[in-house]
Amino acid sequence: MTQSPLKLVVAVGGASGAPYARRLLHVLSTQPASVVETHLVFSKAAHQVWAEEIGTPTGDLPFKKWDARDFGAPFASGSAGFGAMVVIPCSMGGLARIAHGVSEDLIGRAADVMLKERRKLLLVARDTPLSLIHLENMAAVTRAGALVLPAMPSFYGRPQTIEALLDTVVGRVLDHLGLPIKLGPRWGETEGERR
Repeated sequence: MTQSPLKLVVAVGGASGAPYARRLLHVLSTQPASVVETHLVFSKAAHQVWAEEIGTPTGDLPFKKWDARDFGAPFASGSAGFGAMVVIPCSMGGLARIAHGVSEDLIGRAADVMLKERRKLLLVARDTPLSLIHLENMAAVTRAGALVLPAMPSFYGRPQTIEALLDTVVGRVLDHLGLPIKLGPRWGETEGERR
């Protein structure tokens, strides 16, 4: 029996950290349709941040793209059967809206759908330092069923490039989405086990 592809929403939020989103999208673009079906939505601010940090247009990305105001997108309803969503990067404002069920745009609505349907929702939080309000919102969204996965790179694999550093976060995202894509060494691997 063949397994259905993961129906995935990737939402790019307006926090600094567009390179994380670009790297995740690049990796997803290399996967066959039998593994993952990716749909993409940018917040209003994300287009500006992408232009500042990446310098390329967002329209060139090879995915089905949805406007943040388009509530006709399939993942705006639980009946569409989307299995997971990742918001990368996730601003503190976006996280707060998700934590409190404010569905003012497609990202908020899709996140609300993931929570109510008990599907995977990963929020790649990107801000520092964190205020008490940020921490309380993270606790609230965690209690609701989301996974807060801060964009905190790791160094035990001795990343030598910015891409390798990004992969320490993006690899964790892929792990939590259940996609069997290895981007770098795992803790405890010997040198011969590393790619």
